[in-house]
Amino acid sequence: MQNLMAEQQTFSDNALFLNAREENVPRGVVTAHPVVIAKGKGSEVWDVEGNRYLDFVGGIGVLNVGHNHPAVINAVTQQLHQVSHACFQVAAYPGYIELAKRLNTLIGAGEAFKSVFFTSGAEAVENAVKIARAYTNRPGIIAFDGAFHGRTLLGVTLTGMSQPYKQNFGPFPGDIYRVPYPNAFHHISPEDCLAALDNLFAVQILPERVAAIIIEPVQGDGGFLPAPASFMQALREITARHGILLICDEVQTGFGRTGKMFGFEHSAITPDLVTVAKSLGGGLPISGVVGRAKIMDAPTPGGLGGTYGGNALACAASLAVLDLLEHSNLLERSNLLGTQLNARLRQLADKYACIGEVRGVGFMQAVEIIDFESKKPDAALTQKILDCACQEGLLLIKCGLHRNTVRFLAPLVTSDSQLEEALHIFDIALARATGRLG
Repeated sequence: MQNLMAEQQTFSDNALFLNAREENVPRGVVTAHPVVIAKGKGSEVWDVEGNRYLDFVGGIGVLNVGHNHPAVINAVTQQLHQVSHACFQVAAYPGYIELAKRLNTLIGAGEAFKSVFFTSGAEAVENAVKIARAYTNRPGIIAFDGAFHGRTLLGVTLTGMSQPYKQNFGPFPGDIYRVPYPNAFHHISPEDCLAALDNLFAVQILPERVAAIIIEPVQGDGGFLPAPASFMQALREITARHGILLICDEVQTGFGRTGKMFGFEHSAITPDLVTVAKSLGGGLPISGVVGRAKIMDAPTPGGLGGTYGGNALACAASLAVLDLLEHSNLLERSNLLGTQLNARLRQLADKYACIGEVRGVGFMQAVEIIDFESKKPDAALTQKILDCACQEGLLLIKCGLHRNTVRFLAPLVTSDSQLEEALHIFDIALARATGRLG
């Protein structure tokens, strides 16, 4: 690695690292852009050659407070001089307990809630399922078409997309069931989904054998599809009636992305369990399950944990992130930026026939790209748009069942001028990808 760094200092070339990446990292780990990042600040990153990019991916929704926020750096630095790691299962430390208390208050809103921490979003999802099964003594879990719940074996099983996630990784865990997710653009109504759920209860598994229904309030990798409030409320009523737990996966929607602290708040419901990760840690790996105290206490001692779960540095970063979200205008900023982004994307939709739909909540916005003649999903054109945007200095990634949706996950600290610059680049990328510009 030292030799590689020495060569990099001489040539300062993305290609050098990317060639080494090809030799040393398996192809199963995809890197969306041929860029090697050297530093980041706010909504901007610079590669090893000094080229600047607007980062509208944010570590895939991890950096709602931006790259290297001074408050996060300060909190982690202070913690580093105290305890970097102890493992909470060996000895407790203040940050873990304080973070649990803060999240319990935020989500519980006066009810008794408890929190447990892990490292990745997939770990949080798996443990939410364990907790739900322990509490209900039931096996069944219901998820949705298009859902993304992680890359572990259970996470992939819950995920409602076959490629690239499932591949030949089976056999998969049992007692996982699936129903459609509302998608107005593709003519799937909430009523269709509720009817499918009723049919599932009649044909595949009785409701009294279902431990939980897990749902993203806005599907992330599935295409940035918001669940209508009426649908979320109907699920809450159905789960309450049958003694089924409602799990909201807030890994991508949480911590201000949708304009509220959590996506479920748009529906005026309270889930039984909430999974959190991504932007909680401001760039450090941490995840958690937050839920009603009596449910969280269902697993017996030793049933939950993980060596790095709730790492002291990550807890310190998370507390700093919560301070920023609670005591600054970032939630207000998310709504303002989202309104501006949505309006400008709609203008581009009027200009480019390949944009089939603009959708989102808060600063979680996306455009679905279609073939303007057949109206079918156009994954190839979507990739071309992303490549053109990268060449112009804007990092974006795709999502959706057919990988034909461009998603915007810029930090909430993005300035008005940065947003306008990004949209100008996106306009150029659309023009080049569609042949309007050479």
